[in-house]
Amino acid sequence: MRLPFLLVLVPIVGVAQADTPPPPSVTPVMTQALPDYPGKEVLILQVQYPPGGADPVHRHDAHGFIYVLEGSVIMGVKGGKEVTLTPGQSFYEGPADIHSVGRNASQDKPAKFVVFLLKEAKKPALLPAE
Repeated sequence: MRLPFLLVLVPIVGVAQADTPPPPSVTPVMTQALPDYPGKEVLILQVQYPPGGADPVHRHDAHGFIYVLEGSVIMGVKGGKEVTLTPGQSFYEGPADIHSVGRNASQDKPAKFVVFLLKEAKKPALLPAE
């Protein structure tokens, strides 16, 4: 009697895992205070999306500049158009923008990009979307 229960449970668990894209790997590169702009700093991050990877919806409360190094990524802010970026292309999001789309365009190749954030010093780089 337990065998049929296990056969039903396994497919349900597999579907739940497939619906959640793998998260990105984020590596801090540098933080630099900006003496000419009191209270501001630049934070540089390297982000790698695994194949099929994506970000949750979020915001930065910062000026964000994205520069793609490898692969292809899809970016978008709430109310804006989604764009597909390839190496050498860039994307901007402002302090009030909700980053509604951030994902790898490929299901079988990783993608890598650099993020430059101009933000308030000592404030978190990533905030939940409101």
